[in-house]
Amino acid sequence: MRNPLVVGIVAAAALAISLTGCAADDPPVSSGGEITIAWISPDATSSARWEEKDWPAFQKAVREIDPEAKLIQSTAASETEMLQQAEAAVTQGATVIVVNPITSDGALPIADLAKRENVSLIAYEGLIEGADLDGYITFNNEKVGELQAQYIVDHAGEDPTIAIMNGAQVCTACIAFKTGAHKVFDPLVDAGDITIGYEADTPDWLTANAQTQTEQALTALKDDVHAVLAANDGLAQGVIAALKARDLNGKVIVTGQDATTAGLQEILLGNQTMTVYKDFNIQAQAAAKAAVALARGDSDTGLTDQYDNEGKKVPALFLDPITLDRSNIARVIDDGFITREELCSGEAAASCDF
Repeated sequence: MRNPLVVGIVAAAALAISLTGCAADDPPVSSGGEITIAWISPDATSSARWEEKDWPAFQKAVREIDPEAKLIQSTAASETEMLQQAEAAVTQGATVIVVNPITSDGALPIADLAKRENVSLIAYEGLIEGADLDGYITFNNEKVGELQAQYIVDHAGEDPTIAIMNGAQVCTACIAFKTGAHKVFDPLVDAGDITIGYEADTPDWLTANAQTQTEQALTALKDDVHAVLAANDGLAQGVIAALKARDLNGKVIVTGQDATTAGLQEILLGNQTMTVYKDFNIQAQAAAKAAVALARGDSDTGLTDQYDNEGKKVPALFLDPITLDRSNIARVIDDGFITREELCSGEAAASCDF
């Protein structure tokens, strides 16, 4: 999915790294040690997960392996900012960069920088297409789309009319979500078993754009929609807002992805039907292990898969996503993904009867 914040570097105590990223004029956050690893991710515009889940989990995992490691963290709203952050990190001595690119080819300058400066580069979640990477750690993203589509097929009844909010098709994972969904939907469309009444690629993965598109879909289809495939929980928020305006919330299946706190609470409230749960703790731990190993010059990175990146053999790790709905929502608490206090707060508290 789309990725993002800013430039510069500030020294910080090892256990006091900010978990909120940087403001537009602030430097990335860092903390001291013998090896230096940089983490660059999107800002919260595309998804809250990068700062809420992935970075804290990565930081914790690195600390457990090497308490003295120096970490440099930043988030970006553009590829230009990401490159600036990577350059700053190299200047500060980073020998490994973990980056979640905004688009599949927009981070190629970072790959060029890494090769030129002899810095190891790990692509996290999103692929840098054609780059000679030292690692690629992601979930099976086609399966994400398959799980969302199959959930709709299994729960929307006979002959449903479906709307699809794919998200911007700007990264490898983004495209894979859509591809996976259509693997399930297309044969059923051809057989006349389902109707896709509306489909759009939501610009910039913005909640507001998803709301506008859902309003357009409902108008065009005269509110006759049985399910909306929203590619992530952020888009689902926009879908839900549009449904609420027509008193359709809770009456239309709404999918999501990322198991964000907001998304999970909407499931408890009955407004969102499911999310695709990706345990970012596992993903971030794998990235931490690989990053520390590369920084130390160790060969055991834990990346047991391989990806052919336009002829370049990249060590990789592909993780399995999981369907999550009201029936198994307790799993996120059991896994330590979120605390019960975080989940069962505000309006959702009254629905925490599990």
